[in-house]
Amino acid sequence: MTAHSVAEALRIPTFEDVRAAQARIAGHAHRTPVLTSRTVDRLTGASLFFKAENLQRGGAFKFRGAYNAIAALDPAARSRGVLAFSSGNHAQAVAYAAKLLGVGATIIMPSDAPTVKVAGTQGYGAEVVFYDRYKEDRREVTQRLASETGAAIVPPFDHTEVIAGQGTAVLELIEEVGDLDIVVTPLGGGGLLAGSALAAKALSPGCRVFGVEPEAGNDGQQSFEKGEIVEIAVPRSIADGALTTALGLRTFPIIREKVEAVETVPDEALVSAMRFFAERMKMVVEPTGCLAAAAVFSGKIDCAGKRVGIVLSGGNIDLGALAGHFAAS
Repeated sequence: MTAHSVAEALRIPTFEDVRAAQARIAGHAHRTPVLTSRTVDRLTGASLFFKAENLQRGGAFKFRGAYNAIAALDPAARSRGVLAFSSGNHAQAVAYAAKLLGVGATIIMPSDAPTVKVAGTQGYGAEVVFYDRYKEDRREVTQRLASETGAAIVPPFDHTEVIAGQGTAVLELIEEVGDLDIVVTPLGGGGLLAGSALAAKALSPGCRVFGVEPEAGNDGQQSFEKGEIVEIAVPRSIADGALTTALGLRTFPIIREKVEAVETVPDEALVSAMRFFAERMKMVVEPTGCLAAAAVFSGKIDCAGKRVGIVLSGGNIDLGALAGHFAAS
């Protein structure tokens, strides 16, 4: 990170940071609903509680961390604007949070990012700079722009205030439904999983926490099992929000200490979960947002007889792409 980065030192967040984030984002982030389905409870033999972050401002949980990180900046840093790199949901979250806080935002997005996410980011007033995710390093592009503009970098996951903000989703979930036996979240760079683990272990100490990533990009699973961060090539999956190549220096220690296991699911399972939410629960959930649910629906995580919290992390998907996934399945 540069001297203008939001994150200067490698500080691992704690549950106290999650509590502070909850106070900071109160009245700005939606307290999203917790939904249930008797159909899926019957099929799994469990009591499932879906935290519907697909209904969050900007369409994803990312708004929590983005708003918390930008709101924590001092006035001088805010005046120089913020930079972020993202395939979509973090991009929209930073753009939206910056707009609400009166801060200029520039977002570095891959050239193949979903059209709906690019449009959403630009619609919030941010400038979008494209790069080729298979040929260019987004961090290098971001650092170059930061050096030129003096803007603060708001990373998508490896940042104390971002992780803390993401953890408020599960904090709210447990406050609403009480103790849980299991919490399952999608896993990309680890911000949501790490923050969720902090909240779950503090509020429901016996809770087992699982992360789920696309089968084609299991860097998190490899890292968890090896005990060190493993970096992979850019994966290809319909779960575009989880196409990271490595966990973060802040997220990995939390995941290693507090998470039970990391599971993976194929794209076909994501399409099946998307169809279930659309047909039975009347909701649009994007592929990445279905990762946790797909693992539970397909039996990758044994939840029988348990109270299970599942984070539906986002709902930003082009309707044409949604129809295409359903037609192909």
